[in-house]
Amino acid sequence: EKNLRIPRTPDGTSMFEWLDAETKAKGMTVWSLFPRDTKYFANSTANFMVNYRVDNLDELLEEMKQAGVTIDPKREDHEYGRFAWITDPDGNRIELWEPPKE
Repeated sequence: EKNLRIPRTPDGTSMFEWLDAETKAKGMTVWSLFPRDTKYFANSTANFMVNYRVDNLDELLEEMKQAGVTIDPKREDHEYGRFAWITDPDGNRIELWEPPKE
């Protein structure tokens, strides 16, 4: 935070807002710190997780299922979007996020 001058909220989150080049819709990239003992990355070989923004979570998960991707059965639905998790071939947990429709 000090050296990169990236401000954080008290919970360790930083948000970078941007505009979609085609639609001009507002979006954001979120960077979050987690406690060392977090269970959020459980079953991952990494101590971090990448989150990808997706357009149609259900369709993507079905395609991934057909391709043999390891998919966590857990799902979360929030006012700020839907979430699912997969594991890549190296054992890294990846979060998929479908933002709410406008």
